[in-house]
Amino acid sequence: MRIFFQALSFSSVLLVAPVAHFDIAFAQSTVGSAPATMTQPEAFPSWAYPWAPDFVVSPADDVPQRLPGSAAAFSWKQARDLFFAPDWLPEDHGPMPDVVKSGRKPDVRACASCHRATGTGGPENSSLAGLNVDYFKQQMADFKSGARKFSGPQRSAVLLMTAAAKAMTDAEVQTAAEYFATLKPKRTIRIVESDTIPKTYIARLFFVKRPEGGTEPLGQRIVEMPDDVEQFELRDPRSQFTAYAPPGSIAKGEVLAKTGGDGRSVQCTLCHGPDLRGNGPIPRIAGRSPTYLVRQLYDFQRGVRTGSTSALMTPTVEKLSIEDMISLAAYVGSLEP
Repeated sequence: MRIFFQALSFSSVLLVAPVAHFDIAFAQSTVGSAPATMTQPEAFPSWAYPWAPDFVVSPADDVPQRLPGSAAAFSWKQARDLFFAPDWLPEDHGPMPDVVKSGRKPDVRACASCHRATGTGGPENSSLAGLNVDYFKQQMADFKSGARKFSGPQRSAVLLMTAAAKAMTDAEVQTAAEYFATLKPKRTIRIVESDTIPKTYIARLFFVKRPEGGTEPLGQRIVEMPDDVEQFELRDPRSQFTAYAPPGSIAKGEVLAKTGGDGRSVQCTLCHGPDLRGNGPIPRIAGRSPTYLVRQLYDFQRGVRTGSTSALMTPTVEKLSIEDMISLAAYVGSLEP
């Protein structure tokens, strides 16, 4: 079986990085982690920032691929081209503007090549479907100014994301924002509470089940992975994901989200709306990738996100433990988007 990986950004606006597909046989000896020279806080949740920079890949090819439910056909070479967005389901969205479907060389990759034509994204980046236009534009402005940065290893995707944000014109940002705002969020994530999970490895920037099977302890982390890796890497927006969380996480997270947990946090509903589906320029968090959510909570807590919303988030995150972040992310991720 072949798998196709993306060197993807975990940004919430535009994901841009080189991609390639690989033979699964190469995967067994290439699992990596953050460079040993990088100093991280003791509680750094490296599992939320998966990174195997030495992952070995094989060349793409031009053989047309097909997926159930779609009349389209795209090759792996097309799927790895970040200036091209495979559109498996054109009936599910309106016309894609140029910046979304093809970007602008050399620095602005096609938004939909990684966030998908319907804005569903994946655990390595962000869902853009239904995001408020003003929120979208503010995040791009924060990337441009340096107010929105990233914790952990500075992956190639992070550098390319920043370059793209700085290269995009105001008109391109406005066009992309308006397109993704028209899309309806779709449920793509299933939260499973368990002490053990399928044995995994990191395919550069996301977790994948090992083909030989087996299990491993989950511990205090969330492990999120595509159910069908080939479908995901061909950029099918219908791809589904399973996120494993420690037992009891959803219930604990619900208490934190609705009450603030006796001062450990602030009620999420106060800003994100009663159903957590957004409130004007405050974004929807319901149904979003739980590992993405942990990254954002941790980045706010570490002070690497200093944009206009950081002051609102500070009292929410400053006292949270990693376990609290896991619980909040599991609960919020379990909700209908």
